[in-house]
Amino acid sequence: MLSRPPRADLRPFIETIWTCDDNLTDRRQDFQRERVLPTGAAHVALRLSEHPFRLFKDAGDLDGQIVGHSVIGGPRSACYIRDISQPARSIGAQLRPGAIELLLGVPAAELAGRHTSLDNVWGSKAQRVRDQLSDTRSPERQLEIFEAVLADALPRARGFHSEVARALQRLRITGNIGLIVDESGYSHRRFITLFQRSVGMTPKAYSRVLRFQNALTKLSSHSRSSVQLALEAGYCDQPHFNREFRRIAGISPGRYVRLSPDRKYHVPLTTPDPAMAHGLGFNSVQDTKPAPDHCRA
Repeated sequence: MLSRPPRADLRPFIETIWTCDDNLTDRRQDFQRERVLPTGAAHVALRLSEHPFRLFKDAGDLDGQIVGHSVIGGPRSACYIRDISQPARSIGAQLRPGAIELLLGVPAAELAGRHTSLDNVWGSKAQRVRDQLSDTRSPERQLEIFEAVLADALPRARGFHSEVARALQRLRITGNIGLIVDESGYSHRRFITLFQRSVGMTPKAYSRVLRFQNALTKLSSHSRSSVQLALEAGYCDQPHFNREFRRIAGISPGRYVRLSPDRKYHVPLTTPDPAMAHGLGFNSVQDTKPAPDHCRA
């Protein structure tokens, strides 16, 4: 997988661009599906190989839903499940919070919590771009072409709403939504509307995702006790942490640690296993056995 920041003129709007070819990596073959954990941001992704993106409602969904070869993954505050049973070639970008409407012309609130076909936004352009990228084998050249396509939107991009931009920074420091609203000078209702239109979720939901990301980073270190980790990540206590983690990730913190995913936000679905997680004090959650024959999403 090749991943890097975009060129300078795109950096206010895009966090990362990437391209991946599973045929060139040591992809683990023993998993059919994976949970993708939320980042709070939107993603644009194009599948350059034969198999389209396929998503599942939950771990018990055996059929899934095909969402096409070119998609917008809207911002979300909970995980989703995708098919990884077939190797794939893909390219994509992670947008910065607040950049969806600026680059794609659609309010983030309309795309939040779901996947939308890029054809609905770009029309026939989506297929033309996919064809061009599919014919290009050099990963570096693919990223250059994709950057140029995304840069086409820059003339209409005016920049973030100043108070939303400031709130996104403040939420990394404080979870006091009332204080942030007061500082904006807007009414509570007006501020929430502005924020949700731009970011795709309410300030409270976005703050929960940020806290979850902080906890996910701390989970990589086993030096902390479970209680200490929960408090350092900003939770009231360990049960609060466990509940929030399950709600967002679909599994317990201990289960996440036991699975030890290669990529932090991509967690393989496994066969049921009730074992506890290395004595960390977290309760384990079983996964449903994945369907055997689905194409990768």
